[in-house]
Amino acid sequence: MLPVLDNDHLRALVAIAETGSFTKAADIVHKTQSAVSMQIRRLEERLGRDIFVKDGRTARLTPDGERLLDYAYRILRLSDEALSHFRTDTLTGSVKLGVPDDYAERYLPQTLPRFNALHPQAEVTVVCEPTSQLITQVQANEIDLAIITHTPEHGLGEIIREEKLLWVSSARQSIHCARPLPLALGRDTCIWRRAALAALERVHMPHRVLYTSWSSTAVGALIQSGLAVSVLAESALRTGMRVLGPEEGFPLLAPVKIALLRNPRSRTHLTRALAELIVQCLDNLSGPERLQVAE
Repeated sequence: MLPVLDNDHLRALVAIAETGSFTKAADIVHKTQSAVSMQIRRLEERLGRDIFVKDGRTARLTPDGERLLDYAYRILRLSDEALSHFRTDTLTGSVKLGVPDDYAERYLPQTLPRFNALHPQAEVTVVCEPTSQLITQVQANEIDLAIITHTPEHGLGEIIREEKLLWVSSARQSIHCARPLPLALGRDTCIWRRAALAALERVHMPHRVLYTSWSSTAVGALIQSGLAVSVLAESALRTGMRVLGPEEGFPLLAPVKIALLRNPRSRTHLTRALAELIVQCLDNLSGPERLQVAE
């Protein structure tokens, strides 16, 4: 008879992968760090394979661990769907969520599948707009929640995550050496654009804004094609991109603060449930690479 995989053990594995830490994972699953370590050992015993390999004081997922992680997501989602089907407190109705497209690409795949598994009868409408427009729509009672970039200027929303803001270029081109430096940035009201231009002025680097777009997909394509340099939040990094730092003459930028803005006139149980899940998921989300995890 094949050994049975324990859902609690799989949840521990997912928590470690998403937080990047055995200690943080223990907080998520409400167990001690030693108990989480024991769960991973039991998983390894049942599979007869190593899930993690030691690398100094850290551990990284093995190829078998990566494959198991993919199965764990699927197993746990199916388990949650089965349980939610028979729950009498499953929420119904609709909620409208606003999010800039660069955040949507990274955060929504981590959030909405879980929300759908818990509340399969609920409907979520996603609106992708820049932060400034999302703030206006929340204040106009047009959307219920918004994930936005927090700034002292706006001072709105609950800060739920912080990431590095990085200079990014193509990994295969040397466009970052061109002067004036060609840039691909958001529109004039973009917070990141203003931060990037102010930083370049401080170090007296000649530059010009060659491309302007609200679309993170368009900006990403320009970067990867070697046509321009831009600034991105750390979680938005993609294959084919290169991070630039002081060694290349690019000044450090202030980190990005990400906030959840709630519509005070939308206080439904469904809105509250989605807000709580967003806070949990973004707080636990690791960086773009999940292979390195600290024990």
